[in-house]
Amino acid sequence: MRKNLEIPQGKRTKLYRFLEILPGLLSYSAIILLFLLSWLDPVIGAIYLFTIISITLVKAVTVAFRTVQGYKVIKQAERVDWRRRVEDLEDPHSAYERLHDDENRSYHFSEHVENLRMMSAIEEGYPKPKEIYHATIMTAYDEGEEILGPSIEAVKNSTFPNERIIFALAYEERGGEAMEKTAKALAKKYKGVFKDFLLVKHPDGLHGEIIGKGPNLTYAGEAVAEYIEKKKIPVGNVIVTSLDSDNRMAAKYLDSVTYEFITHPNRQHLSYQPVSLFLNNIWDAPAPSRVIAVSNSFFNVISTMRPHALRNFASHSQPLEALEAMNFWSKRTIVEDGHQYWRSLFFFNGDYAVLPIRIPIYQDAVIDETFWKTVKAQFVQVRRWYYGASDVAYVGTKLFTRRENRLVPFRKLFPKFWRLLDGHVTLAILAPIVAFGGWVPMIMNVSAHTMVAYNLPNTVSIVETFASIGLIVSILVSLRMLPKRPEKYRKGKTLLMVLQWVLMPITAILYQSIAAFYSQTRLMLGKYMEKFDVTKKIVKK
Repeated sequence: MRKNLEIPQGKRTKLYRFLEILPGLLSYSAIILLFLLSWLDPVIGAIYLFTIISITLVKAVTVAFRTVQGYKVIKQAERVDWRRRVEDLEDPHSAYERLHDDENRSYHFSEHVENLRMMSAIEEGYPKPKEIYHATIMTAYDEGEEILGPSIEAVKNSTFPNERIIFALAYEERGGEAMEKTAKALAKKYKGVFKDFLLVKHPDGLHGEIIGKGPNLTYAGEAVAEYIEKKKIPVGNVIVTSLDSDNRMAAKYLDSVTYEFITHPNRQHLSYQPVSLFLNNIWDAPAPSRVIAVSNSFFNVISTMRPHALRNFASHSQPLEALEAMNFWSKRTIVEDGHQYWRSLFFFNGDYAVLPIRIPIYQDAVIDETFWKTVKAQFVQVRRWYYGASDVAYVGTKLFTRRENRLVPFRKLFPKFWRLLDGHVTLAILAPIVAFGGWVPMIMNVSAHTMVAYNLPNTVSIVETFASIGLIVSILVSLRMLPKRPEKYRKGKTLLMVLQWVLMPITAILYQSIAAFYSQTRLMLGKYMEKFDVTKKIVKK
């Protein structure tokens, strides 16, 4: 009997509605509280403000440290010959005899030797590398071959053998005749390159589905499962990777996932999360879009260093057997990637985790036809991401229920719930409080000529200066992460990549705070976002 993992439709329970309101309620209250406390007593207002600013300072230092650490780890992982490590698993005993005295200090080499030793001892109970298949599902709406082609080429150029890759192009019927024509042209072009190239057209208007990526992915996942059954491939040996149309995986990604899949006994209860880097077209994007793209890349670099808090984001891999058991992805949310973490957690009764894969999958920064269209498109994208606040109610109702009805123990689920709630509230309140909070105690209580109120803006400025050390570190790392400058741009473009960071306060307020408040307000009012606004993909000539 399958568990009901879907988001409710129609009227919610009182608890569900309260938890939908909660993120926005806390975010608005945090801002109002600063004004209220400052009106009552500027000293109390200053203490409240300093508490938030101090937390920000600590986070800024942590971000700088984790960014540098994460960047180094990713570079180490990229240098590993993952194909060779996977081949070692075919005959672990011989590989262990060859490597156990090796003093190689490359990324997790000692763990690799220990894995070989353990697998030599048990001999059975794990799949052989040559038995593993990868199914990559690439979703498309109306993108042309200039977008889809390079993404498919990246899969083709994988170090994992193409003859064990099943490629599924999941395209929308509502994409029209142009999309149909592109799909057929790509199927013809890549015929014989992979084990198979499947075309899966998702019908428009199916019952119980929102207009979004999740229904398309699920429809394609079901088609892949039928194909696997027809070809008599063991379903337990198939790993599914979901890709957007602009996603270009690094060549070693599939081999890295294969290695982790084989060496973890709990493999069916894991997702495999790459580092999403929005750098494909970073040199072509306008400055605001570049700042957001690099900032989000940093966030993903940092996240890979915090496995306990890591959740599914954008592209990720998961075993087909697990996906089929839980009915694939949600058909009722526009944030199917992050929501997949919670679906999987509850399906496996808490026995589930996201394993970091320190190999990148590269994505596009937002570019539209004009500068102002790009600004708008970027806002539409981030407000969709921040609609992940809808998961607060989804998780909370399963947390605050009777013990016998809980799918995950309270002590294990509550910290995850708190991080989810705190993350969305912080997104909304942090930028405006840091930018303008220092003036509030003095403005709200002009009669109180206290030294605390008078000096508060300057004091906050000093604290922000220390916090900017983290920004400087991030800028230096960003320059190392950038792909090679295209010849069409002069060297002065590199200087702009540094100067763009003066926009950070503006982008933080517009693309974090306002976007987060927008999504949380929609939830508070019950104006649910049930249409996935596709981010337009443009190749700049």
